[in-house]
This record gives sequence, C-alpha cells and structure tokens, in this order.
Amino acid sequence: MMAKGQTVVITGATGGLGQCAAIDLARHGARLVLTARDKQRAEITVNLIKAETPGAEVDVVFGDFSDLASVAEIGRQIIQRHGNIDVLINNAGLHAFSPRFSRDGHAEMVTVNYLAPWLLTHILRGTLMRSGSSRIVTVGSDASRRGGTFDPLAVLVDCSAFSARGSSALYGRTKTMAILFSMELARQLTVTHIAANALCPGFNVTGLGRELSFAAPLEQLLKWLNIGDPRRGATLIVELAINPAFKDVSGGYFMGRRVRQVIPPSPGDDLEVARALWIATEKELSARGYI
Repeated sequence: MMAKGQTVVITGATGGLGQCAAIDLARHGARLVLTARDKQRAEITVNLIKAETPGAEVDVVFGDFSDLASVAEIGRQIIQRHGNIDVLINNAGLHAFSPRFSRDGHAEMVTVNYLAPWLLTHILRGTLMRSGSSRIVTVGSDASRRGGTFDPLAVLVDCSAFSARGSSALYGRTKTMAILFSMELARQLTVTHIAANALCPGFNVTGLGRELSFAAPLEQLLKWLNIGDPRRGATLIVELAINPAFKDVSGGYFMGRRVRQVIPPSPGDDLEVARALWIATEKELSARGYI
C-alpha cells in the first residue's frame, strides 16, 4: 500500500486522528497538505512527521473551520499552491459543550462538522476531478447513533441553546449530516473517477472533549490503560485513502479494524434525505455568497 507522489489534503491534522493519519501517510510516500488553526501545534506536527519520515513533503494551510469565510480562503490557497489533489480527508471535528455560533449565525458544531467540509469539498472538487483516480474520505462517528430521530434540514439552521449533556445529541446529529453529505456526494460522482466514502473511527482519545474540566486527566488515564489509541482509528482513514482495494469503492460507510462496510444509523441511510439536505445546504451557502 503506497501513496508515493500522491497529494493528500487532511483537515484537522495537528492532533489525534488527523495527526496519526498524516504521519502514516507520509511513511507511505504521500505529499501532505495539512490544514491547521494553531501555528505552534502545526509546527509540532510537521516536526513529528519529518522525524518519522525525513524528506517528507508537508505544506500547511492555516485557517479556522468555525468560520466559513476562512474555510473558503483555505480552499483557494490549496488550489493556488497545488494543481493536483489525489485525496481529500475531511477529518476536522468539534464537540462543543456549550452553545456557540459562527459569524454566519450557524451553530458552531454544525459549521465545523458539516458545513466546513461541505464547502471545502465543493471548492476542491474541480481539482480532484482533474487528478485522475481520486478519493474523498469523510470522518463520521458512532456518536451519530446517539442523535435520535431528527430532521437534518432543521438542524442545519437551528440555533437553540443546549446543555453540556444535551451537546452529545447535537454532535451526533452533525456527524450524521456529514455521513449524508458523503452518501449524496458519492451518488453525484457515480460516473466520475472520484470515490467518496465515510467512516466511523471507533472510540479514540483525540481531544474532542478538551473543553471539559476533567478532560486532561481522563485522557492520561485512558492512555495508561491503552484505551482509545487514535492510531487505530487513523489506520481506517489511511486504508480508505490509499489502499488499492478501495480504489473503485464509493458510497460506503465503514468501521472496524477489518474495514467492514455497515449501514449508517437513520437518517444517515436515507438517500432522499441526503439529497434534500444537499439542496438546502447549497441554497444556504449560495445565499451567503460562498458558492
């Protein structure tokens, strides 16, 4: 399994799953384009990659996924600096434990977990189309099973307050929306050379819960117990990104060490809902001048 010469864009690559995947992809010969918000964490990540793979090609594009204008600028910079993209990995994610909203008025988790990858993929789509056989991998979550019954179109524009406990349901719903995005994207790309798949990386200690007061000691305990090692989840990302076995596989939702395809939790398995959400998202982003 080699990625020599391939250009791989990874969002949320300065920690957790994204960082582990980036290190592994560099070992396989990929040219990396990492998105990052924090310059210090980006520098640490680049140093880790080059310590493992001396001579690795790594570019970092800075921006904030909670700001759609910044996401659009990230996309433009990537296009300007890289004429070829073989793989896009939509990995950046956020679990906010208190209500926060983007400059455009969307719930911050909706922006980071759904709208940002939707917009970035839209901007990079033409470059991916020109790159021969390319892939789009979107990181979902089994937390989508905790989202309950809901209307994704309503969540798209919902700015209701929620508690720390209630945040888990919204997080799960935004991850379901990311899965729906991947399913509809795959349908649209059926007659192209682009494969689009989503995955659940399993339980990983990734920093998603960093806003909780007990997050740091809990993370240390889990690491000591060897629970939630993000390298395991990152392996699944890398498999879908560069393994030749998945070159022509599209429209799937995968999980587990053996990379098995599963049915997403409802409504993530509803293609009509996926299409309706796509149309509503397109209208929302168009109205705000992003597409």
